[in-house]
Amino acid sequence: MKFWIVFGAALALSAIETPGPMLAQPPQVDAPLKFEVASIKPATSGVNGVRGSCHGIDSVYTAEAAPLGRCEILDGRLSHMVGIAWDITMPMLKTGPDWIQRGDERFNLVAKAEEPSKTTGKQLLQMLQALLIERFQMKFHLEPVRLPGFALRVAKGGSKLQPTKSEGPDFSFGPGGKPRSSAGMFKAHRCSIHELVRMLSVFGDRGPGVDRSDLAGLYDFTLTWDNEAGPTLETALREQLGLRMESEKVQTSYFVIDSAKRPSEN
Repeated sequence: MKFWIVFGAALALSAIETPGPMLAQPPQVDAPLKFEVASIKPATSGVNGVRGSCHGIDSVYTAEAAPLGRCEILDGRLSHMVGIAWDITMPMLKTGPDWIQRGDERFNLVAKAEEPSKTTGKQLLQMLQALLIERFQMKFHLEPVRLPGFALRVAKGGSKLQPTKSEGPDFSFGPGGKPRSSAGMFKAHRCSIHELVRMLSVFGDRGPGVDRSDLAGLYDFTLTWDNEAGPTLETALREQLGLRMESEKVQTSYFVIDSAKRPSEN
């Protein structure tokens, strides 16, 4: 401390004796983005299934899209909300108390940005992160890990994906609800390969995935597989989309929730 006092005094004297340029000001840190209004309340519907999303001006959203400039997550555990906010699949999330990722405690979150017509999806997710940290008093860290997974690549013969012609984005599951690792259906409009890799990471039973396709567009497609009756997931990807899953060690991170509390009153 004495060094900095002496150094500061000497610098001040030298500035008086020899005028020079002003010292550069320390860079200002932008305040965290926050919602204009936000509510988190215990869910009472009894529905055993989370639904909802954040809807920015550039978002690719599901059929259950929130109004523009809003995040709406209904009947979700804290783990579901963390998964949406930080783009984390449930297998990559580590939690402590059961209520965070298991059990019957679910919440309804409704939040609105100050300028809905100007707010991007990324900004909404930043606001959602800040809201969860504040209301749940959540502390967490990332735990780097390298796991067996897959790379999604273009198959021999080239991609069969066609650029989207849909006006509105949508992503839904086929009859029977959410896919299982053995069988399922994805029906997508204006879907990115990143989102497809994320879905395959959750339901494909191949571990975390990484996009190696170099396909940067948005696409409409339906992917259907049945590992017992055929086609298998690998065959369906190749024949229906012109893609292939290749085993690869994937560098990723566990999202570890160190502590959290049930949300305070709004």
